Amino acid sequence: MIQQCSGLDNVSDNCIRLFSHILNAHHIWNQRMLGVAAEFGVWDLHEVRKWEDIHYENQRTSFEIVSNTDTFEKRVEYSNSEGDSFSSEVKDILFHIINHSTHHRGQIMMEFRNSGIVPEALDYIHYKR
Repeated sequence: MIQQCSGLDNVSDNCIRLFSHILNAHHIWNQRMLGVAAEFGVWDLHEVRKWEDIHYENQRTSFEIVSNTDTFEKRVEYSNSEGDSFSSEVKDILFHIINHSTHHRGQIMMEFRNSGIVPEALDYIHYKR
């Protein structure tokens, strides 16, 4: 999706908003699992040209977390963007990151289709074959 948007002459404000949100949420959840403050807010906007670098850093950080986690049942204490306190297991947070991204990528694909753009395939099995 990053490459497809990078190749467009004009990326809609809604696509920028949604993909920035995907990147921000992934970053925020990584930071929560590491126990450090996030650099991005939930709805901060990023220029399309910066998406790949942010995505790479998110992936690298998630890999580091997975590689250094003794147990995926470890509980992470955190506060959401509204200041409410919660506790979740690492395995559930990792699943949420993927599920959340899939949800918003679907919204972006609909935005593409409504604008006459054929979205690239995003199905996991398509790339696994």
